[in-house]
Amino acid sequence: MTEKKQVPLSVLDLAPIPQGATPRDAFHSSLALAQQAEKLGFHRYWLAEHHSMTGIASAATSVLIGYLAAHTNTLHLGSGGVMLPNHAPLVIAEQFGTLASLYPGRIDLGLGRAPGSDQRTMMALRRHMSGPVDTFPQDVQQLTDWFDHPPHQEQPAVQPVPGLGLQLPVWLLGSSLYSAQLAAQLGLPFAFASHFAPDMLFQALHLYREKFQPSARLEKPYAMVCINVVAADSERDARFLFTSMQQQFINLRRGKPGPLPAPVDNMDNIWSPSEQFGVQQALSMSIIGDRDTVRQGLAGLLRETQADEIMVNGQIFDTQARLNSFALTKAAYDDLR
Repeated sequence: MTEKKQVPLSVLDLAPIPQGATPRDAFHSSLALAQQAEKLGFHRYWLAEHHSMTGIASAATSVLIGYLAAHTNTLHLGSGGVMLPNHAPLVIAEQFGTLASLYPGRIDLGLGRAPGSDQRTMMALRRHMSGPVDTFPQDVQQLTDWFDHPPHQEQPAVQPVPGLGLQLPVWLLGSSLYSAQLAAQLGLPFAFASHFAPDMLFQALHLYREKFQPSARLEKPYAMVCINVVAADSERDARFLFTSMQQQFINLRRGKPGPLPAPVDNMDNIWSPSEQFGVQQALSMSIIGDRDTVRQGLAGLLRETQADEIMVNGQIFDTQARLNSFALTKAAYDDLR
């Protein structure tokens, strides 16, 4: 029997700032995780753009990608994602063209359509925007046109330097059907954010695969599924660590985002029944437990989604526990071989 090639396993890092820590601490923690991910054989490592959130340090996403790339050797790094409505496409093309020139073959550009912030922060980012005009499809097309520009064709009047013709990998990210359909239409790889918005996962995967149109970039659909994984030496320890993420979601829903809370032994005094229901629904695509539980959960996820790649997120308060969680997750995944 021919052994089937294992689906790649990757990391999503929200660069969490735990209570009592600083963004600088978060950057050092991200570097430790990226270096471990490279050593353990994770396929890629993405960082996400959020703004005006005191618990997430990756607002300047391209700068942080550069920091991690400079201190790793082979790891694929990228954005999961850059929120394109916040930026002029030319600026993003130049930023990621610079990264791709410095670290050739190692940089991905994942693009999201959401602002990654509240309305006031969005206005602070794009003060010149006068109305809710959706230029996302055109902006994505502009980026791919620049990156795919043939070397012998006449140069466009406006061009990213560096960036033009660099064939930088571009992904579309989404938590609904919109980006799934656009990724299919443009023939781009697609990543679904089921780690916080699981409801439309299977609909989006079906739509993407059914409507996919081959392109010069991609011959057939390539779908990545992102989930939460918190692994520890025991089920009890893992559930304890997971309470940090649960508290973070409650605070976000209460309109009080802040640093990543320390884990607690019991959530009953923290959330109301309705909050518990909402958080459990939002985080339903989470695998929490020891190595064996994680192995079974990942096997089930692959079976159900037929994903081409799995990406795992883990908002964990203690840096060492976070490193241990990702190491156990990779070991559990390797057990599937």
